[in-house]
Amino acid sequence: MDGSSSSRAGRLNVRHSATSAVCGPATRPQPTAAEGDLRPPGTPLESPPESPSEKLRRYARAAAPALVVYGASAAVHLVLLALMAGAGSGGPGLLDRLLAWDGRHFTDIAAYGYPDGFTYGADGKPTGNDLAFFPLFPLLSRAVHHLTGLDTGLAAVVTAHLAMIAALVVVQQLMTRLYGRRTALVVIVLLAAAQPMSIAFFMAYSESLFLALGAGALLAVHRKAWLTAGALGLLAGLTRPAAVSVAAAIAVAAALHLYRERRLSWRPPAAVALACVATPAYLWWVGNRLHRLDAWFLIQEAGWGTHWDFGRAYVDFLRSTLAGSDGWVAVSTAVLTLGLLCATVVACRRTTWPPLLVHGCVVVALTLGQSNFYHSKLRLLIPALVFLVPLARAISRTSGRTAALTLGAAALFGCWYGAYMLTVWRYAI
Repeated sequence: MDGSSSSRAGRLNVRHSATSAVCGPATRPQPTAAEGDLRPPGTPLESPPESPSEKLRRYARAAAPALVVYGASAAVHLVLLALMAGAGSGGPGLLDRLLAWDGRHFTDIAAYGYPDGFTYGADGKPTGNDLAFFPLFPLLSRAVHHLTGLDTGLAAVVTAHLAMIAALVVVQQLMTRLYGRRTALVVIVLLAAAQPMSIAFFMAYSESLFLALGAGALLAVHRKAWLTAGALGLLAGLTRPAAVSVAAAIAVAAALHLYRERRLSWRPPAAVALACVATPAYLWWVGNRLHRLDAWFLIQEAGWGTHWDFGRAYVDFLRSTLAGSDGWVAVSTAVLTLGLLCATVVACRRTTWPPLLVHGCVVVALTLGQSNFYHSKLRLLIPALVFLVPLARAISRTSGRTAALTLGAAALFGCWYGAYMLTVWRYAI
């Protein structure tokens, strides 16, 4: 037994010597952590820093798909809107359509500020006024107006477009981290072009800004950048009352993080606190300005019939519309909102990231659970994101040609639908 072991060891030594003769001497082992080098074995002594131009090229490559989708969707939306607006003689022009309805309130705030009290109609009853609209979007529009010299209306449209570019870049990055590049690309196409009423992203409305801030907060949470998420949640709370969805998403993410880490950290609770501050603060400011704590809710009810009714008005709308309505807008709104609701349920049944799921479900619940104009519900749903995920994942699993044809048809329908609602439909969106 000892002789056999000695001969085997001898053969191994011979092979090692032959290998050394052919390949050269063995590489010197890397220093250990005890010797003062904490790098993994094989790491270069120094990695060259990334130059500013290299960083810029990397960011440009990452943002390129979102920029292409923005350019294409904006072009189709605006061309169809211009064609349909020009079909009727003597009607409002393209810019007037982009400034319609809520856009007028935002531009008035940007130009003149908020009113000092309630406003009343000829019958002496309260009416809706600019205090119903949150301040961040008109403040940014005013800043663009002062920086560029554009009039307040065009500055508001430019603000919405800049926010939409940021939103698409952020959503693409978030969805790439969650589901991969192909699904992320499908999501942003559905988001910007295929959604009915996605035209509102390109109008003087706050939807694009809210989408950018909400998606940015979700992306920051996914990266564990808690204070950034809280700051973006705070800004979302100054943009739309639906920002409670962003605060809820951050709270869920913080709770899951603390549960998994099994140790207390101050940053996640601080992010939740930041995200929860702004909306109540604005409601309090309106109440203090008008000397009545529920002033904002009274203005909403007076101007738009908006109050929480647990979805009773929406159910009544579905029942009356699907049972006997012959109006195209009413029927299409009923069918499309039901479809989006079903897609949300599918997202709940699949492996959707919990903060994204909570954010989207709260937006859907707030939209369908309130008694507001039925023809505004599709617009209010467009920043939700969650119901786009199962659709995008299904499309991304098809062949390239099938996906392209599906997205092209959906985008044309979505762009046409928005143009129809701004040119043919005579009521608010």
